[in-house]
Amino acid sequence: MSEILLSTLNARYAHAAFGLRYLFANLGELQPRAAIAEFDISQRPIDIAEKILAHQPRILGLGVYIWNIAPTTELVGILKRAAPRMTIVLGGPEVSHEYEAQEIVRLADFTITGEADLEFTKLCGQLLRGQRPLINIIQADPPHFNEMRLPYDHYTSDDVAHRVIYVEASRGCPFTCEFCLSSLEVPVRNAPLDAFLAEMEKLLDRGVKQFKFVDRTFNLNIQIGRAILQFFLERIQPGLFVHFEMIPDRLPDPLRELIAQFPDGALQFEVGIQTFNPEVQSLISRRQNNEKTVENLRWLRMQTKVHVHADLIVGLPGESIASFATGFDKLYSIRPQEIQVGMLKRLRGTPIVRHDAPWEMVYSPQAPYEVLSTKLIDFADMCRMRRFARFWDMLANSGRFVHALPLLLNEGSPFANFMRLSEWLWQTTRQTHGIALMRLFELLLKFAKEHQAEWIDHFAHELWKDYRRDGRTDKPSFLAEFELVEEPGERVIARVGSERQSRHRK
Repeated sequence: MSEILLSTLNARYAHAAFGLRYLFANLGELQPRAAIAEFDISQRPIDIAEKILAHQPRILGLGVYIWNIAPTTELVGILKRAAPRMTIVLGGPEVSHEYEAQEIVRLADFTITGEADLEFTKLCGQLLRGQRPLINIIQADPPHFNEMRLPYDHYTSDDVAHRVIYVEASRGCPFTCEFCLSSLEVPVRNAPLDAFLAEMEKLLDRGVKQFKFVDRTFNLNIQIGRAILQFFLERIQPGLFVHFEMIPDRLPDPLRELIAQFPDGALQFEVGIQTFNPEVQSLISRRQNNEKTVENLRWLRMQTKVHVHADLIVGLPGESIASFATGFDKLYSIRPQEIQVGMLKRLRGTPIVRHDAPWEMVYSPQAPYEVLSTKLIDFADMCRMRRFARFWDMLANSGRFVHALPLLLNEGSPFANFMRLSEWLWQTTRQTHGIALMRLFELLLKFAKEHQAEWIDHFAHELWKDYRRDGRTDKPSFLAEFELVEEPGERVIARVGSERQSRHRK
């Protein structure tokens, strides 16, 4: 039994709720009266409600995000009927903006907007003393790190063994990209560096090997970025993996010197390109030096062992399919290990809504509020792009086809070539999910036979290399017609970094 229960529905079990641990860490004298109970969106709200009520909490704090808003709304509806005396407090980005018409906000007792690390504790103290606030929407000012306790002690041994460990050295973002909630988070606040690194040391001592930084701009402050890189470089060990998000056009020599020293599999950079179109960048208030961005990406790919995950967005105002294709081809020519093709989402509170009328922006009314059409991309073409993104993730980003897939893309426009494959896959299967891996191998071979018959023998051999990279030794039936000879060392693959990273190594 806990008087205060902190809970949320994670996207999947492996994602530990970072926000809940911050709330718990900052409960102060109320902490012994509190507990954390995490769930995920694969579980039924009625089952989650039963488990929550087994704790018999007086106060339930729920984290609400774009991925869990629908089941969490259902959960709150159940709880308010099953336990009407329990006080439900909402927080999180999905209820921090445009909350007036949200059903979940109407159902709950209180909603804290913004960063609730400290405000939640104040509210709980009032409620437990019988002092119920008169207003149910509470605005939280952004706290400074020196006001908060860091949460890392509250990762459990089970978290360390089985879940992603999220960390942050800063909050906020200095940029004003209109599609992003981070553009509203000002000013940028840095955690006290010595205290933060001491916490990272403790996590390493506990056996944590994979660290995912949620900072939006780890390379904004060069001195801090360099100190963090140096810290992990001095503690390199087998299996150590550190993920950062980086500003693409800011990579000065002091950072390069350290980055170049990291071994294969130790670093991953998520690089938000979003668009290479200068006119679109101007429309959405995105400041990005494209020439410097390309230079930095080429350096990362040619001079380091960093795993580069680069993002592009489909459906930005002013972006046509042709414009997106140009940017995609430019990015593909740099050969980042992963290109994440994402559909634009109209996140609550973001200023991108100012383009709705002039650019005829139409979004789904249901989370995750993906764009349905724009002035330049109609609904049918947006559906084609959504399939393109899904198949790209399935075939390219998975790292399953690092030998065979480039053969289908390298002549002419990679975008046009993959769109042709995407359309063929859709016409052939009418599926974008649930396609078994072996079926994908067969489909790629069939497509190559129909479209690249002149070098099908070479393609079949490269596909066989991909087939055997996970340790398989057999010759599958779909390759039976080909004379395939194993070359020395073909099946050797370095298993360092994450499993997905490893798949990208030829």
